[in-house]
Amino acid sequence: MAQPQQSSVRNRLLAGLSPADFERLQPHLQPVSLDLREVMLDAKGPIPHVTFIERGIASALANTSEGRIEVGLVGSEGMIGLPVVLGIDRSPYAYMVQGVGEGLRISAGEFRAAVGESPSLQARLLRYAHVLMVQKAQTAFANAAFTVEVRLARWILMTHDRTEGDELLLTHDFLSMMLGVRRPGVTVAVQVLEGNRLIRATRGRITVLDRDGLEAVADDAYGLAESEYEDALAEPESAE
Repeated sequence: MAQPQQSSVRNRLLAGLSPADFERLQPHLQPVSLDLREVMLDAKGPIPHVTFIERGIASALANTSEGRIEVGLVGSEGMIGLPVVLGIDRSPYAYMVQGVGEGLRISAGEFRAAVGESPSLQARLLRYAHVLMVQKAQTAFANAAFTVEVRLARWILMTHDRTEGDELLLTHDFLSMMLGVRRPGVTVAVQVLEGNRLIRATRGRITVLDRDGLEAVADDAYGLAESEYEDALAEPESAE
């Protein structure tokens, strides 16, 4: 099987590595399919591998007494299994595929060894860890400070960022998990955005009609983590 070439990978973390750091990972990267509702990591379970998403979306899910709530979103800008970079072999969150796609997977042991050999690779991935922490902090801020409609606009924008085209496969059950509210609350929020002609909602699908309008509704709940990603990862680390 041909190894992935850096010039053709769609994952932004891999594409932004120095050629030397990409070559450390390249022999161990294996293509995998990401199937809808596939659990990529179990909460508090061992992390057997790290996955760089090429296409698709995975959610970080916190288990609560009210059920699972989404606390983070990862697409082709990121990776699943980040605790390995920090020397931790377990994740407090489960990760589930919410949008089908593909990824490139490497065993945790091989990944840990590559990171240990390269300060530049480690530095790059720590920058991504910072961005993911900002995203989770923004989620907590949004949940505490904004209405359901604002939070829904934010999650739709985040999903849109990680999806090709304007049609998003988002069921009310998934939206309920994203927002941490019951389905009736989701239905009302969807109707508000649809009434303002920002989205069109059909069974299991939401079509983005007015992205600028959604950004206006999302206000300060959206944009900080996204701009932080561009700032923190704009330039690759020079290989040691």
